[in-house]
Amino acid sequence: MFVLVEMTDTVRIPPWQFERKLNESIAEELNKKLANKVVYNVGLCICLYDITKLEDSYIFPGDGASHTKVHFRYVVFHPFLDEILVGQIKSCSQDGVHVSIGFFDDIVIPPESLQQPAKFDEAEQVWVWEYETEEGAHDLYMDIGEEIRFRIVDETFVDTSPTGPSSAEASTSNATEEVQKKEAPYTLVGSISEPGLGLLSWWTNS
Repeated sequence: MFVLVEMTDTVRIPPWQFERKLNESIAEELNKKLANKVVYNVGLCICLYDITKLEDSYIFPGDGASHTKVHFRYVVFHPFLDEILVGQIKSCSQDGVHVSIGFFDDIVIPPESLQQPAKFDEAEQVWVWEYETEEGAHDLYMDIGEEIRFRIVDETFVDTSPTGPSSAEASTSNATEEVQKKEAPYTLVGSISEPGLGLLSWWTNS
């Protein structure tokens, strides 16, 4: 679930922090810059693990701050494919079941990856597993707030860096830009279409 990623960055330390230890100032600046941010094709940055190397610091003309090239390791949330996680159902929609694990909410289980046969209950706005038994079908509801065990089957990174609109599209792409702004930079796709996966209550109660 969590991995250590080696990174390199140049950190700017303003002159009013020169009285502090360099390592402390650099660690604070790195966490300000990276913590709770998604790095493209890397994952969700959590916190600084350690600093492995500090190169020479430089002060450039016209800027009283020091600039130091830093080699460091960062704790990143990036589950591997086929890893099994446990989260809570945040909401349900026609697109599938949306799951949260507390600090990360962009997890979706699409309809084709649910226990089958499954249907979406429009009135309750939840997905239902129509569990077949010898006595007939039983509707098992995936209620909001329930704990759910799922397998990671895919991931999607979206480059959300701002881009300037072209002059030809500036007047016609406002709606499209609004949609793009709301797109999550990092999304995990889950599956519960195998025995043992799904709501924990399905298996513990049985």
